Amino acid sequence: MKSKIGEIIEKKGYKKKYVAEQVGVSANQLSNWIVGKNYPTVDKAFKLAEVLGVNIEELYEKGQS
Repeated sequence: MKSKIGEIIEKKGYKKKYVAEQVGVSANQLSNWIVGKNYPTVDKAFKLAEVLGVNIEELYEKGQS
């Protein structure tokens, strides 16, 4: 899966530090989600979607498997 989190944050005009604080994770953890190094837990993914004002499905797009 390809992360669209960074794209959404930029489009909404949020600072990454603000988003990380709202979700309750470190800025480093958020960066890892953005680059696809790892993925948020289900509860954090729902919180992230809520903070960004999107559906959880919008955080990622399916890639070629």
